[in-house]
Amino acid sequence: MEILFYRANEKPYGAFSNLFRREIRMGTLPYPTAEHAYQSLKPRDPRVRDWILSAPSPSLVALAAHALPSDEPDPTALMGRVADSLLGFHTRPGWSRLRYPWMLDCLRAKFAQHEDLKDLLVSTGGARIIEAGRIDDDAGRRWGIVNGRGQNYLGRMLMRVRQEMGGPEYVDEDLDSRLEAGMPVLKAALAAF
Repeated sequence: MEILFYRANEKPYGAFSNLFRREIRMGTLPYPTAEHAYQSLKPRDPRVRDWILSAPSPSLVALAAHALPSDEPDPTALMGRVADSLLGFHTRPGWSRLRYPWMLDCLRAKFAQHEDLKDLLVSTGGARIIEAGRIDDDAGRRWGIVNGRGQNYLGRMLMRVRQEMGGPEYVDEDLDSRLEAGMPVLKAALAAF
């Protein structure tokens, strides 16, 4: 069995979307959605972070943050050429690694802080959860599956959170590897946040 979700307003599984309007707290800070919390760590410059987080909707938060250049493949060259010269800011160093454990932390907070969302997630049993993306780009294929292609990290992380909240075991060595690789970078970023 598979559970597909994408838009936050889809019933009932739109609640799995990071754009679903439900406040979460990360540390001492409140965020209107999981998307706000997730994107809060992406910009290097706190002024850019504040600007992104002031967007009037979660989808605009995501859109503004996706406009930040990636730190891949060569952060020094890419950021030096593009971001600093054109935009005056850029993505936090190590974002390509820290985004995985940070996303998992945001999802853990969302479902731990809202019993109804936790119950919905656990009620999916052993079903495979898939973000059925509609935008065929790198981010869409990273976090979901678009046109039959993608890595579905958001769905995979939801299955991990479901396991942690009493659902069935979920084994994913690739996900574990990405989480482990990102933890030192995440810890450093949070210490400087």
